[in-house]
Amino acid sequence: METFLFRSMIGIFFGAFIAVITTNIVVYFGGQHILDGEIFLKNSLGTIFCGWFFTVSPLYFEIKTLSLPKQTALHFITVTVPYFILSFSIGWIPFDMKSVLLSIAFFLVVYVIIWFSFYLYFKNEAKKLNENLRNL
Repeated sequence: METFLFRSMIGIFFGAFIAVITTNIVVYFGGQHILDGEIFLKNSLGTIFCGWFFTVSPLYFEIKTLSLPKQTALHFITVTVPYFILSFSIGWIPFDMKSVLLSIAFFLVVYVIIWFSFYLYFKNEAKKLNENLRNL
């Protein structure tokens, strides 16, 4: 429970940070000198919520009773469903066939790249630890 709360706080703060950075980029590079408060609030809360569930959902990988495919499937569902519901409801992704298919394809590519990167990193770390144990 302590890990869940800690990661929740980190995710909320990270999401808020991304919202502030995004807003600053829109103001500075987009030439927007006046922001719509309702749109800002909606996007900020969406970014904070995304930060939260993307930070908390990797806890599935710490449940040792689940196999890696089950952990991955649970994690994938947990991040995909809320992200797309949020994206469509806020308006980050237009609700037309082309945008939906492109967004899903992009999401899948990014998910696979990140998953394999973490997999290779932790596999390499395990290899190093096993070598250190053999040298004791």
